[in-house]
Amino acid sequence: MADTDSSSLQSLHAPANPPPYLSGLNPGQRAAVEALDGPLLVLAGAGTGKTRVLTTRIAHILWTRRAFPSQILAVTFTNKAAREMQERVGGLIGGAVEGMPWLGTFHSIGAKILRRHAELAGLQPDFTILDTDDQIRLLKQLLSAANIDDKRWPARSFAAMIDRWKNQGLTPGNVPESAAFGFADGKGRELYAAYQARLKVLNAADFGDLLLECLNLFQRNPEVLAQYHDRFRYILVDEYQDTNVAQYLWLRLLAQGRRNLCCVGDDDQSIYGWRGAEIGNILRFEKDFPGARIVRLEQNYRSTPNILAAASGMIAANEGRLGKTLWTEYPEPGEKILITGVWDGEEEARRVAEQAAQLQRQRHRLADMAILVRASRQTLAFEECFLREGIPYRVIGGPRFYERMEIRDAIAYLRVIAQPNDDLAFERIVNKPKRGIGEAALQRLHQTARAQNIPLTRALRLLLETDELPGRARTPLRALEEDFSRWRTLLAMQNHAQLAQTVLDESGYTAMLKADRSADAPGRLENLKELVTAMEAFENLGGFLEHVALVMENQQSSSDDRINIMTLHSAKGLEFRTVFLPGWEDGLFPSQRSMDESGAAGLEEERRLAYVGITRARERAFISFAANRRMYNLWQPAMPSRFISELPPANVSMDTDQGVYGGLQENHSPFADSYESPGWRRMQARRQGGRVIDVPSYRVQETPKARHDFVKGARVFHDRFGYGRVKDFDGDKLEIDFEKAGCKKIIRTFVQPA
Repeated sequence: MADTDSSSLQSLHAPANPPPYLSGLNPGQRAAVEALDGPLLVLAGAGTGKTRVLTTRIAHILWTRRAFPSQILAVTFTNKAAREMQERVGGLIGGAVEGMPWLGTFHSIGAKILRRHAELAGLQPDFTILDTDDQIRLLKQLLSAANIDDKRWPARSFAAMIDRWKNQGLTPGNVPESAAFGFADGKGRELYAAYQARLKVLNAADFGDLLLECLNLFQRNPEVLAQYHDRFRYILVDEYQDTNVAQYLWLRLLAQGRRNLCCVGDDDQSIYGWRGAEIGNILRFEKDFPGARIVRLEQNYRSTPNILAAASGMIAANEGRLGKTLWTEYPEPGEKILITGVWDGEEEARRVAEQAAQLQRQRHRLADMAILVRASRQTLAFEECFLREGIPYRVIGGPRFYERMEIRDAIAYLRVIAQPNDDLAFERIVNKPKRGIGEAALQRLHQTARAQNIPLTRALRLLLETDELPGRARTPLRALEEDFSRWRTLLAMQNHAQLAQTVLDESGYTAMLKADRSADAPGRLENLKELVTAMEAFENLGGFLEHVALVMENQQSSSDDRINIMTLHSAKGLEFRTVFLPGWEDGLFPSQRSMDESGAAGLEEERRLAYVGITRARERAFISFAANRRMYNLWQPAMPSRFISELPPANVSMDTDQGVYGGLQENHSPFADSYESPGWRRMQARRQGGRVIDVPSYRVQETPKARHDFVKGARVFHDRFGYGRVKDFDGDKLEIDFEKAGCKKIIRTFVQPA
């Protein structure tokens, strides 16, 4: 099966002159390129030239005649990365590279192998690869045949569950009983088996099968695996820290042959655990491949010394890492990371807008700036502020806030309440969530509206007075008409923001997202809560809907010079001259949900995400936190992120122009008492060898200030919540029953005796 035998290769002598591409590499990069024999792990820190090493290594294999292009397996995570890699290899060796059929993504290569041996997997070579919609439609059929309620056990949730099992390399027979019990009262494994059997009948596979079926193929047919051992003389893997269990097992089987495996990755940038990435794959590389060599790429070509030192000092608090320290030959230390405390999210957005505008006046392009948020719902405050200030912006990795599907759906409900004649809005939500209204009923509704020249809502009322609609459609349509009638009555009786929450709950939209087990669903729910919160700023529903219409109509600047807004996850692999990192508060960042679901491992992944955020900056980084966040329509006090306390003080500075909390408390410091945290002590204890950024032991000395010892029943005053009485206390936290705002938990220093 191999394209050529070893004697053919040996007859091809490498050129006598040294290749020109080696001269431009630093010592670490060159060591990674020239270490061709045996397993190699390249720990490539942020901005250290990882892609250059991968492409140069392929070029070096070809230049030295170690293998033909068709004998190199190079695996990436995106098709774009694969194309760029092939183009760069061609540039290095002085011509286009022909015949590299095994350069691509895990799934594309898995599909190619599976088609070659389809019969051994119970398929035909022309099998169909199902997309998500096809997969869910098939699962709905299976659930219906098994008399399982799709509303209680949604097909989309089961699809996500199957995808997780396949990412873990689990066939139906290997799914643990505890995991199988998580769907349809213990029928998960049985339904998974039925789904796989149905795929075979349809001659189809889903994306998870492209690797899972390959694993089964290799394990059940050793002779097939041996053919690929003979074929692949060299295996290279990009972004190894992002591999899941199935990808890891697939690579291990293929690498057992010649053992010339090179994995490039960064354990400090493993941030996709929520979609199956397993950081343990990179951490145990030496154990999995005895005799493996590790090369650390630590010379950074992107950021200033202060930025690198801050990021290195913070990430050192993680226990689950192999360890490296970034350094640079940058001649000047650069600006320190500026940490700003503000009162709330709106002030935070204003401060970022002011700083961006000031930099723009200094001839910095907006396109060279980025705002990196932990949660997509944070973008709304910045979008609103930039629209008011006339600052052009773009949202990368997703639509603008008001363009998101769940937001458009919610607004469509509100539009129909405010204006019953809005047919476009009614059509959008008439069957969302699913109400069992078929195409025939909707067609009859449209026919009646056109014939009578009336809007759909009036046509609906007219049809409900006749017997033209079948009973199974009549019931949900009548319920929907009654819902809208009730909601219009409520509009005159309650706050429009409260009404929005009522509509989302009573329509079943909230329940639909809660039942959705996909990775996007929690974020969609948070976006809806942020929408309800944003509505409070408007006097009435009409004013809010008019604002949204104007915002959607507002055309972004045709210029490419726009500030970038994106999540931290979307920013991986990118770099900017200036980076803004808002929302660094415990609970928001690190995410409380991540810590609740994954404990210490979740916290470490959040810290790696913070590391990714800081290292996107080339020249300057701004971190901000708020003393208060309005969460789910309630004001909540917030504490600065624990990650701030882990930043080396020598590399950061505090913005004290308006006080740490934007004028709230001049002498309050987010660093107080935090440099004795376990993460800080671990970071101090585990200094790395080589080029070490000095991180001195540090404890902030706060200026003494008056302290009030409150007792239960004491009357107090808070700048935002007004007067109240102390109900209970726990250390520096007071539980206060405010006269107008209700019961709140407040930090002692934020209130004063009344």
